[in-house]
Amino acid sequence: MAAETAAEELGIKQQVQDLYKECGVKWFHYIPYFMIQEPFFLFKKKFWSRTFLENHYKPKYNYHLLAETQSV
Repeated sequence: MAAETAAEELGIKQQVQDLYKECGVKWFHYIPYFMIQEPFFLFKKKFWSRTFLENHYKPKYNYHLLAETQSV
């Protein structure tokens, strides 16, 4: 999915899709392995605590400032 979006931005989306088709990549290859190994992960406390209840994350970079300095 991300590769196709990047390929679209670069103007090579069709080439990437053709390569995926040639290699036999199907829709189910996009499903992360952990979802297959643990299909009930949504019901686990660890998933919810790591997803939404994590302590404040301090970013390594100030992306807002970086975007302002690189604006044209």
